[in-house]
Amino acid sequence: MTAQSTSRLPEPRIAPSVAASTNTHLEIAGVTKNFGSQDVLRGVNLLVAKGGTTAIVGPSGSGKTTLLRLIAGFEQPLAGSIALNGSTVAGDGVWVPAHKRKIGYVAQDGALFPHLTVAQNVAFGLDPAKRPGGRRGVAGRVGELLEMVSLDPDMAKRRPHQLSGGQQQRVALARALAREPELMLLDEPFSALDAGLRVATRRAVAQVLAETGVTTILVTHDQAEALSFADQVAVMRGGKLAQTGNPFVVYTRPADRATAEFLGDAVILDAWMEGSLATCSLGGIPVRRPPAQGRVQLMLRPEQIRIAEDSPIRGVVVDTDYFGPETTVRLKLALPPELAGGADHRYPGGGEIITIRHWNASIARPGMELCLRVVGEGVAFPIEP
Repeated sequence: MTAQSTSRLPEPRIAPSVAASTNTHLEIAGVTKNFGSQDVLRGVNLLVAKGGTTAIVGPSGSGKTTLLRLIAGFEQPLAGSIALNGSTVAGDGVWVPAHKRKIGYVAQDGALFPHLTVAQNVAFGLDPAKRPGGRRGVAGRVGELLEMVSLDPDMAKRRPHQLSGGQQQRVALARALAREPELMLLDEPFSALDAGLRVATRRAVAQVLAETGVTTILVTHDQAEALSFADQVAVMRGGKLAQTGNPFVVYTRPADRATAEFLGDAVILDAWMEGSLATCSLGGIPVRRPPAQGRVQLMLRPEQIRIAEDSPIRGVVVDTDYFGPETTVRLKLALPPELAGGADHRYPGGGEIITIRHWNASIARPGMELCLRVVGEGVAFPIEP
Protein backbone atom coordinates (compact mmCIF):
# COMPACT_ATOMS: atom_id res chain seq x y z
CA MET A 1 0.00 0.00 0.00
CA THR A 2 1.31 3.47 -0.74
CA ALA A 3 0.85 6.85 0.84
CA GLN A 4 -0.20 8.25 -2.49
CA SER A 5 -1.87 6.81 -5.56
CA THR A 6 -1.12 7.58 -9.16
CA SER A 7 -3.79 7.62 -11.85
CA ARG A 8 -1.50 7.14 -14.81
CA LEU A 9 1.63 5.02 -15.02
CA PRO A 10 4.64 6.81 -16.50
CA GLU A 11 6.10 5.68 -19.79
CA PRO A 12 8.83 3.14 -18.98
CA ARG A 13 12.33 4.08 -19.95
CA ILE A 14 14.05 1.56 -22.22
CA ALA A 15 16.10 -0.59 -19.88
CA PRO A 16 19.84 -0.55 -20.49
CA SER A 17 21.09 -3.86 -21.77
CA VAL A 18 23.48 -5.93 -19.71
CA ALA A 19 27.12 -5.51 -20.67
CA ALA A 20 28.09 -7.61 -23.65
CA SER A 21 29.82 -10.86 -22.82
CA THR A 22 31.37 -13.78 -24.67
CA ASN A 23 29.20 -15.94 -22.39
CA THR A 24 25.97 -14.54 -23.84
CA HIS A 25 23.51 -17.24 -24.89
CA LEU A 26 20.54 -15.14 -25.98
CA GLU A 27 20.66 -11.63 -27.41
CA ILE A 28 17.48 -9.70 -28.22
CA ALA A 29 18.08 -6.39 -29.99
CA GLY A 30 15.42 -3.79 -30.77
CA VAL A 31 12.62 -6.33 -31.15
CA THR A 32 9.17 -4.99 -31.99
CA LYS A 33 5.95 -6.88 -32.60
CA ASN A 34 2.37 -5.89 -33.29
CA PHE A 35 -0.92 -7.63 -33.90
CA GLY A 36 -2.89 -5.51 -36.33
CA SER A 37 -2.86 -1.95 -35.05
CA GLN A 38 -1.82 -2.96 -31.52
CA ASP A 39 1.86 -2.53 -30.61
CA VAL A 40 2.74 -5.39 -28.27
CA LEU A 41 6.54 -5.11 -28.10
CA ARG A 42 8.33 -1.82 -28.62
CA GLY A 43 12.09 -2.04 -28.96
CA VAL A 44 13.00 -4.79 -26.48
CA ASN A 45 16.69 -5.34 -25.69
CA LEU A 46 17.82 -8.22 -23.49
CA LEU A 47 20.95 -10.31 -22.92
CA VAL A 48 20.82 -13.69 -21.17
CA ALA A 49 24.03 -15.38 -20.03
CA LYS A 50 24.71 -19.04 -20.85
CA GLY A 51 23.51 -21.21 -17.98
CA GLY A 52 21.77 -18.27 -16.32
CA THR A 53 18.17 -17.93 -15.19
CA THR A 54 16.15 -14.87 -16.19
CA ALA A 55 12.64 -14.05 -15.02
CA ILE A 56 10.52 -11.75 -17.17
CA VAL A 57 7.87 -10.28 -14.90
CA GLY A 58 5.08 -7.84 -15.61
CA PRO A 59 1.32 -7.30 -15.47
CA SER A 60 -1.08 -9.04 -17.83
CA GLY A 61 -0.91 -7.58 -21.32
CA SER A 62 2.62 -6.22 -20.95
CA GLY A 63 4.02 -8.48 -23.71
CA LYS A 64 5.75 -11.21 -21.68
CA THR A 65 4.31 -14.26 -23.43
CA THR A 66 4.65 -12.65 -26.86
CA LEU A 67 8.36 -12.15 -26.21
CA LEU A 68 8.69 -15.79 -25.14
CA ARG A 69 6.93 -16.97 -28.31
CA LEU A 70 9.30 -14.88 -30.44
CA ILE A 71 12.30 -16.49 -28.73
CA ALA A 72 10.80 -19.96 -29.24
CA GLY A 73 10.14 -19.30 -32.92
CA PHE A 74 6.35 -19.47 -32.75
CA GLU A 75 6.10 -15.85 -33.95
CA GLN A 76 8.28 -13.59 -36.12
CA PRO A 77 9.34 -10.10 -35.00
CA LEU A 78 8.28 -7.09 -37.01
CA ALA A 79 11.71 -5.51 -36.51
CA GLY A 80 14.90 -6.19 -34.57
CA SER A 81 16.79 -9.47 -34.18
CA ILE A 82 17.15 -12.50 -31.94
CA ALA A 83 20.43 -14.43 -31.72
CA LEU A 84 21.31 -17.71 -29.99
CA ASN A 85 24.97 -18.44 -29.24
CA GLY A 86 25.97 -15.60 -31.56
CA SER A 87 23.93 -16.84 -34.53
CA THR A 88 20.86 -14.90 -35.66
CA VAL A 89 17.67 -16.97 -35.62
CA ALA A 90 15.19 -14.15 -36.37
CA GLY A 91 15.56 -10.79 -38.08
CA ASP A 92 17.98 -9.30 -40.62
CA GLY A 93 16.42 -11.50 -43.30
CA VAL A 94 17.05 -14.69 -41.29
CA TRP A 95 14.43 -17.08 -39.96
CA VAL A 96 15.23 -20.36 -38.18
CA PRO A 97 12.09 -22.43 -37.45
CA ALA A 98 11.23 -23.43 -33.90
CA HIS A 99 12.23 -27.10 -34.20
CA LYS A 100 15.80 -26.15 -35.16
CA ARG A 101 16.50 -23.75 -32.28
CA LYS A 102 17.29 -26.35 -29.55
CA ILE A 103 14.72 -24.76 -27.27
CA GLY A 104 12.47 -26.46 -24.73
CA TYR A 105 9.09 -24.97 -23.90
CA VAL A 106 6.85 -25.64 -20.89
CA ALA A 107 3.39 -24.05 -21.07
CA GLN A 108 1.19 -22.87 -18.22
CA ASP A 109 -0.96 -26.02 -18.19
CA GLY A 110 1.84 -28.44 -19.09
CA ALA A 111 0.07 -29.31 -22.36
CA LEU A 112 0.49 -33.07 -21.82
CA PHE A 113 -1.19 -35.45 -24.27
CA PRO A 114 -4.11 -36.90 -22.29
CA HIS A 115 -4.32 -40.13 -24.32
CA LEU A 116 -0.63 -41.00 -23.73
CA THR A 117 1.01 -42.41 -20.63
CA VAL A 118 3.63 -40.46 -18.70
CA ALA A 119 6.40 -42.48 -20.39
CA GLN A 120 4.90 -41.85 -23.83
CA ASN A 121 4.59 -38.14 -23.12
CA VAL A 122 8.23 -37.89 -22.03
CA ALA A 123 9.40 -39.95 -25.02
CA PHE A 124 7.42 -37.89 -27.50
CA GLY A 125 9.84 -36.55 -30.08
CA LEU A 126 12.58 -39.07 -29.28
CA ASP A 127 13.35 -41.14 -32.38
CA PRO A 128 14.37 -44.73 -31.49
CA ALA A 129 16.19 -44.98 -34.82
CA LYS A 130 18.53 -42.17 -33.78
CA ARG A 131 19.28 -43.34 -30.24
CA PRO A 132 21.76 -46.01 -29.16
CA GLY A 133 19.81 -49.13 -28.21
CA GLY A 134 16.70 -48.15 -30.16
CA ARG A 135 13.48 -48.47 -28.18
CA ARG A 136 15.34 -49.81 -25.18
CA GLY A 137 17.57 -46.74 -25.27
CA VAL A 138 14.50 -44.47 -25.35
CA ALA A 139 13.01 -46.31 -22.36
CA GLY A 140 16.28 -45.88 -20.48
CA ARG A 141 16.31 -42.16 -21.26
CA VAL A 142 12.73 -41.82 -20.03
CA GLY A 143 13.70 -43.47 -16.75
CA GLU A 144 16.63 -41.08 -16.35
CA LEU A 145 14.40 -38.08 -16.96
CA LEU A 146 11.74 -39.20 -14.49
CA GLU A 147 14.42 -39.67 -11.85
CA MET A 148 15.84 -36.25 -12.72
CA VAL A 149 12.51 -34.54 -11.97
CA SER A 150 11.98 -36.66 -8.81
CA LEU A 151 9.12 -38.80 -10.11
CA ASP A 152 8.76 -42.45 -9.14
CA PRO A 153 9.39 -44.88 -12.06
CA ASP A 154 6.01 -46.49 -11.27
CA MET A 155 4.34 -43.32 -12.56
CA ALA A 156 5.55 -44.05 -16.09
CA LYS A 157 2.41 -46.09 -16.81
CA ARG A 158 -0.05 -43.50 -15.49
CA ARG A 159 -1.95 -41.02 -17.61
CA PRO A 160 -1.94 -37.26 -16.95
CA HIS A 161 -5.37 -37.22 -15.25
CA GLN A 162 -3.98 -39.61 -12.62
CA LEU A 163 -1.30 -37.10 -11.58
CA SER A 164 -1.39 -34.04 -9.34
CA GLY A 165 -0.82 -30.60 -10.83
CA GLY A 166 2.77 -30.52 -9.58
CA GLN A 167 3.48 -33.97 -11.01
CA GLN A 168 2.07 -32.95 -14.38
CA GLN A 169 4.39 -29.94 -14.49
CA ARG A 170 7.37 -32.18 -13.72
CA VAL A 171 6.36 -34.53 -16.55
CA ALA A 172 6.12 -31.51 -18.88
CA LEU A 173 9.62 -30.44 -17.80
CA ALA A 174 10.97 -33.97 -18.36
CA ARG A 175 9.44 -34.01 -21.86
CA ALA A 176 11.04 -30.65 -22.62
CA LEU A 177 14.43 -31.86 -21.32
CA ALA A 178 14.23 -35.10 -23.32
CA ARG A 179 15.50 -33.44 -26.49
CA GLU A 180 18.42 -31.89 -24.59
CA PRO A 181 17.60 -28.23 -25.24
CA GLU A 182 20.17 -25.52 -24.73
CA LEU A 183 17.52 -22.98 -23.70
CA MET A 184 14.40 -23.65 -21.62
CA LEU A 185 11.36 -21.37 -21.77
CA LEU A 186 8.82 -21.55 -18.93
CA ASP A 187 5.53 -19.75 -19.57
CA GLU A 188 3.91 -19.25 -16.13
CA PRO A 189 4.21 -22.99 -15.42
CA PHE A 190 3.32 -22.75 -11.72
CA SER A 191 0.39 -20.33 -11.81
CA ALA A 192 -2.33 -23.02 -11.76
CA LEU A 193 -0.93 -24.70 -8.62
CA ASP A 194 -1.96 -23.91 -5.07
CA ALA A 195 0.47 -21.85 -2.96
CA GLY A 196 2.28 -24.66 -1.13
CA LEU A 197 2.59 -26.89 -4.19
CA ARG A 198 3.73 -23.93 -6.29
CA VAL A 199 6.71 -23.26 -4.03
CA ALA A 200 7.73 -26.93 -3.86
CA THR A 201 7.41 -27.45 -7.62
CA ARG A 202 9.29 -24.22 -8.36
CA ARG A 203 12.19 -25.29 -6.16
CA ALA A 204 12.31 -28.74 -7.74
CA VAL A 205 12.27 -27.32 -11.27
CA ALA A 206 14.93 -24.72 -10.42
CA GLN A 207 17.17 -27.43 -8.97
CA VAL A 208 16.83 -29.68 -12.04
CA LEU A 209 17.61 -26.84 -14.44
CA ALA A 210 20.59 -25.71 -12.36
CA GLU A 211 22.01 -29.24 -12.29
CA THR A 212 21.63 -29.65 -16.05
CA GLY A 213 23.10 -26.20 -16.75
CA VAL A 214 20.28 -25.25 -19.14
CA THR A 215 19.82 -21.54 -19.75
CA THR A 216 16.32 -20.71 -18.52
CA ILE A 217 13.78 -17.93 -19.06
CA LEU A 218 10.72 -17.83 -16.83
CA VAL A 219 7.72 -15.65 -17.67
CA THR A 220 5.52 -14.84 -14.66
CA HIS A 221 3.27 -12.18 -13.20
CA ASP A 222 4.19 -13.30 -9.66
CA GLN A 223 6.78 -10.88 -8.27
CA ALA A 224 7.95 -13.15 -5.44
CA GLU A 225 8.37 -16.02 -7.90
CA ALA A 226 10.53 -13.90 -10.19
CA LEU A 227 12.73 -12.59 -7.38
CA SER A 228 13.30 -16.03 -5.81
CA PHE A 229 13.72 -18.08 -9.02
CA ALA A 230 16.10 -16.07 -11.18
CA ASP A 231 19.57 -14.55 -11.11
CA GLN A 232 18.35 -11.81 -13.47
CA VAL A 233 14.96 -10.10 -13.40
CA ALA A 234 13.53 -8.15 -16.34
CA VAL A 235 10.49 -6.00 -15.51
CA MET A 236 8.20 -5.50 -18.52
CA ARG A 237 5.64 -2.73 -18.82
CA GLY A 238 3.79 -1.49 -21.87
CA GLY A 239 5.79 -3.61 -24.31
CA LYS A 240 9.18 -2.42 -23.03
CA LEU A 241 11.63 -3.56 -20.39
CA ALA A 242 11.45 -0.93 -17.65
CA GLN A 243 14.42 -2.39 -15.75
CA THR A 244 16.74 -5.39 -15.96
CA GLY A 245 19.21 -6.55 -13.33
CA ASN A 246 20.03 -8.60 -10.26
CA PRO A 247 16.87 -9.38 -8.22
CA PHE A 248 18.21 -7.63 -5.10
CA VAL A 249 19.11 -4.49 -7.03
CA VAL A 250 15.82 -4.36 -8.95
CA TYR A 251 13.83 -4.75 -5.71
CA THR A 252 15.83 -2.36 -3.53
CA ARG A 253 16.70 0.22 -6.21
CA PRO A 254 13.84 0.24 -8.73
CA ALA A 255 14.21 2.50 -11.75
CA ASP A 256 10.88 4.29 -11.28
CA ARG A 257 7.82 4.41 -9.07
CA ALA A 258 5.71 2.09 -11.23
CA THR A 259 8.42 -0.59 -11.07
CA ALA A 260 8.77 -0.12 -7.31
CA GLU A 261 5.05 -0.59 -6.73
CA PHE A 262 4.78 -3.57 -9.05
CA LEU A 263 7.62 -5.51 -7.41
CA GLY A 264 6.14 -5.35 -3.91
CA ASP A 265 4.58 -3.12 -1.29
CA ALA A 266 6.14 0.33 -1.38
CA VAL A 267 5.86 3.28 0.98
CA ILE A 268 5.91 6.47 -1.11
CA LEU A 269 6.32 9.81 0.69
CA ASP A 270 6.79 13.39 -0.41
CA ALA A 271 10.26 14.55 0.60
CA TRP A 272 12.75 17.39 0.25
CA MET A 273 16.16 16.39 -1.10
CA GLU A 274 19.29 18.31 -0.09
CA GLY A 275 22.53 16.68 -1.11
CA SER A 276 22.07 12.99 -0.35
CA LEU A 277 19.54 13.42 2.50
CA ALA A 278 15.78 13.31 1.95
CA THR A 279 13.63 14.86 4.69
CA CYS A 280 10.12 13.47 5.09
CA SER A 281 7.62 12.46 7.76
CA LEU A 282 10.00 9.67 8.78
CA GLY A 283 12.88 12.09 9.34
CA GLY A 284 16.08 12.36 7.34
CA ILE A 285 16.66 9.35 5.05
CA PRO A 286 19.94 8.86 3.14
CA VAL A 287 19.62 8.36 -0.61
CA ARG A 288 22.31 6.98 -2.89
CA ARG A 289 22.81 8.98 -6.11
CA PRO A 290 19.64 11.11 -5.86
CA PRO A 291 18.19 11.95 -9.30
CA ALA A 292 17.13 15.47 -8.34
CA GLN A 293 17.27 18.11 -5.62
CA GLY A 294 14.32 19.82 -3.97
CA ARG A 295 10.93 18.11 -4.07
CA VAL A 296 11.07 14.36 -4.75
CA GLN A 297 9.10 11.22 -3.99
CA LEU A 298 10.87 8.89 -1.57
CA MET A 299 10.38 5.12 -1.72
CA LEU A 300 10.94 2.74 1.18
CA ARG A 301 9.99 -0.91 1.56
CA PRO A 302 7.69 -1.70 4.54
CA GLU A 303 10.29 -4.00 6.09
CA GLN A 304 12.69 -1.03 6.39
CA ILE A 305 10.37 0.73 8.87
CA ARG A 306 10.76 -0.75 12.35
CA ILE A 307 8.97 -0.21 15.65
CA ALA A 308 11.50 1.29 18.08
CA GLU A 309 11.54 1.61 21.87
CA ASP A 310 12.31 5.32 21.74
CA SER A 311 12.35 7.55 18.68
CA PRO A 312 11.17 11.08 17.84
CA ILE A 313 9.38 9.67 14.77
CA ARG A 314 5.80 8.77 15.72
CA GLY A 315 2.77 7.19 14.08
CA VAL A 316 -0.72 6.26 15.29
CA VAL A 317 -2.09 2.82 14.40
CA VAL A 318 -5.12 3.08 12.10
CA ASP A 319 -5.81 -0.64 11.68
CA THR A 320 -4.08 -4.02 11.33
CA ASP A 321 -4.36 -7.25 9.37
CA TYR A 322 -3.19 -10.44 11.08
CA PHE A 323 -1.49 -13.05 8.87
CA GLY A 324 -0.09 -15.45 11.47
CA PRO A 325 3.70 -15.02 11.30
CA GLU A 326 3.34 -11.29 10.68
CA THR A 327 0.87 -8.44 11.05
CA THR A 328 0.38 -5.66 8.52
CA VAL A 329 0.05 -2.35 10.37
CA ARG A 330 -1.36 0.86 8.86
CA LEU A 331 -0.10 4.00 10.58
CA LYS A 332 -0.85 7.71 10.30
CA LEU A 333 2.40 9.61 10.54
CA ALA A 334 2.98 12.75 12.57
CA LEU A 335 5.26 15.56 11.47
CA PRO A 336 8.84 15.13 12.70
CA PRO A 337 9.59 17.29 15.78
CA GLU A 338 11.84 19.69 13.90
CA LEU A 339 8.97 20.57 11.56
CA ALA A 340 5.99 20.33 13.90
CA GLY A 341 6.31 23.92 15.12
CA GLY A 342 5.31 25.56 11.87
CA ALA A 343 4.91 25.26 8.10
CA ASP A 344 7.95 24.83 5.90
CA HIS A 345 7.51 25.66 2.22
CA ARG A 346 10.11 23.06 1.31
CA TYR A 347 8.31 20.25 3.04
CA PRO A 348 4.83 19.07 1.99
CA GLY A 349 4.64 16.01 4.24
CA GLY A 350 2.75 15.05 7.41
CA GLY A 351 -0.36 13.00 8.04
CA GLU A 352 0.43 10.27 5.47
CA ILE A 353 -0.85 6.75 6.05
CA ILE A 354 1.79 4.06 5.50
CA THR A 355 1.97 0.29 5.85
CA ILE A 356 4.61 -1.63 7.78
CA ARG A 357 4.92 -5.24 8.94
CA HIS A 358 5.55 -6.58 12.43
CA TRP A 359 5.66 -10.02 14.00
CA ASN A 360 3.97 -9.07 17.31
CA ALA A 361 0.29 -8.21 16.82
CA SER A 362 -0.21 -7.30 20.49
CA ILE A 363 1.96 -4.18 20.37
CA ALA A 364 0.17 -2.66 17.36
CA ARG A 365 -3.48 -2.05 18.13
CA PRO A 366 -5.71 0.66 16.63
CA GLY A 367 -5.22 4.01 18.38
CA MET A 368 -1.79 3.16 19.82
CA GLU A 369 1.08 5.58 19.17
CA LEU A 370 4.28 3.85 18.07
CA CYS A 371 7.85 5.07 17.81
CA LEU A 372 9.43 4.33 14.44
CA ARG A 373 12.87 4.18 12.89
CA VAL A 374 14.04 3.57 9.34
CA VAL A 375 16.75 1.07 8.47
CA GLY A 376 18.86 1.50 5.33
CA GLU A 377 18.60 3.88 2.40
CA GLY A 378 15.62 5.19 0.48
CA VAL A 379 15.18 5.60 -3.27
CA ALA A 380 14.19 9.01 -4.64
CA PHE A 381 12.16 9.58 -7.78
CA PRO A 382 11.84 12.98 -9.43
CA ILE A 383 8.42 14.59 -9.40
CA GLU A 384 6.66 13.77 -12.66
CA PRO A 385 5.73 16.93 -14.62
